[in-house]
Amino acid sequence: MLEILPLLLIINAIGLLIALSIIDLKHWILPDELNAALGICGIAFHLFTAYRFVDVAGMLWGAALGAGLLYVIRFFANRHYGQDSLGLGDVKLLGAAGLWLGLDGTLQAITFGALAGLIHGVLYAFWLSRKNKTAFTVHRLSIPAGPGFAIGIVIAGGILLHSYITEIIHDLLA
Repeated sequence: MLEILPLLLIINAIGLLIALSIIDLKHWILPDELNAALGICGIAFHLFTAYRFVDVAGMLWGAALGAGLLYVIRFFANRHYGQDSLGLGDVKLLGAAGLWLGLDGTLQAITFGALAGLIHGVLYAFWLSRKNKTAFTVHRLSIPAGPGFAIGIVIAGGILLHSYITEIIHDLLA
């Protein structure tokens, strides 16, 4: 019975990331409660898997890197643009992700998430230019960052936990 708990935590985390993405797209906010739940699921996952993938130090370093790097980016972007450019919810999301992914996985999540956000932004700008019959531009384009980071977190999590997920699926089907 206990061996199914980590799989349920992964499924719950994916559900939380989907919910966070939908809320961010609709309301431009990433609720603290959902970010906290994501982080708690990560701690529980590693506890139930006996820290097989990320140890406690890795979890803490990942959370510090995720939240810290996003906070630094937020600080400088806000100063440059003179407005909120990246919300604190995004900072907390990457902190929670760091508890799941550790140091290397958090760097991967940020990289893949930034790429997903870039693709989202370019497609959205293209759609706006077609809809409004205006020239294509990304100047001062504003999109929520959470969905891109959620995609990055899922990709990095899939890389980190690929062997575990494959093993569990094999055991369930056998």
